Amino acid sequence: METTTISPVQFTESAIAEIKRLMNEEGFDQENHLRIGVKGGGCSGLSYVLGFDKKDENDDDFEFEGLPFVMNKSHGIYLMGMEIDWQDGLNSRGFTFKNPNASKTCGCGSSFAV
Repeated sequence: METTTISPVQFTESAIAEIKRLMNEEGFDQENHLRIGVKGGGCSGLSYVLGFDKKDENDDDFEFEGLPFVMNKSHGIYLMGMEIDWQDGLNSRGFTFKNPNASKTCGCGSSFAV
């Protein structure tokens, strides 16, 4: 039995709409899951991961307002309380991350330190 626990991250309405748009595109692999996480690297030490891939045994299942996603069990401490937004303006286009756990961020907005 799979369990869904309280979502460690939140998505804005625009982020949910953009992710669902991507998932409904022709050719999207329905076996893939939305993945949120972190990886080493970036100008501040850690970078955010937001993409689609296969679920593995180290993942927990979550859902936020009907949007299911997976996250590695060990990444929650870095991402708890984070908000993911989608910007579609002339000056900035893409996903943004507001992370209350970040002690330092960089100008690109996709790298942080804890």
